Amino acid sequence: MHKEFEIKEVTFDVDGATVVGTLRIPDSARPLPALAVAGPIAGVKDQVTDNWGKAMAHRGYMTLSFDHRYFGGSSGEPRQYEYPRHKVADIRAAFGYLAHRTETNPRRIGALGICAGAGYMASAVVKDDRVRSWAAVAGVFHDVSREREWLGDRYQAEIDRARQARAHYEETGEVLMVPAVGKGDVILPTPEALEYFGTERGATPNYRNEVALMSKEHLLGWDVQGLAPKIKIPTLMIHSERATSPDLARSFYEALAGNKEQHWVQAAGQLDFYDDHACIDAASASLAWHFRNTM
Repeated sequence: MHKEFEIKEVTFDVDGATVVGTLRIPDSARPLPALAVAGPIAGVKDQVTDNWGKAMAHRGYMTLSFDHRYFGGSSGEPRQYEYPRHKVADIRAAFGYLAHRTETNPRRIGALGICAGAGYMASAVVKDDRVRSWAAVAGVFHDVSREREWLGDRYQAEIDRARQARAHYEETGEVLMVPAVGKGDVILPTPEALEYFGTERGATPNYRNEVALMSKEHLLGWDVQGLAPKIKIPTLMIHSERATSPDLARSFYEALAGNKEQHWVQAAGQLDFYDDHACIDAASASLAWHFRNTM
């Protein structure tokens, strides 16, 4: 079951930026089924997506994990810019890259999103005929109406602040940053995010604990819930009651239009889906079954 695989560091271009990725090619009969993998906000491929890329490569799937433009080893300015529309474009470029690899069966391309990467994948797979099936693991499916409710009067104030930061960048070239994790004014304020991204647990040379402040202009207005009725390809969602926003995962699942399946699993929290090998191994078995039967 656990196949050996070859690792290749690869690049592909998106809108003039060079995206750096890791391709894992199983020692299996060609052509291979292939998966593009996306992960958490501000993360780099050496963290969560590589863990899932390895797990699925062991199960016979060629996988591509990559640093989105503006992050890690990929190029693009401004740095640390979390812009959902550009992340979606990067993912679609990854689909195209996989489709043109000689090792790939272009009729068997799938998508896997973990955490916020599930929301980006949801947007990427809508009306993309290259993708036959997709899956979301511990997905975070943003709901703008819920975001407004949580932040109250701060919602518009934060957007205005982000727009001012963008105007500052356009006028001066200086990127105003806020920490990705920590205490106070941060992008990811949860204790779990700090436990992973703010400690040795998630440390890697390419990771920087900062995000361009102007990212909030796009993040706060990014709605994923409305995408669900547009998704017609087979979907597998794996989530836990102790993972992030299980209620949003339920509402997204209920609104999906195509063939769908949802697995609720035991986990201590969101981080089990980042780097707990037992959790990843169990979930990857379900993912392999899903992709084998739907693409």
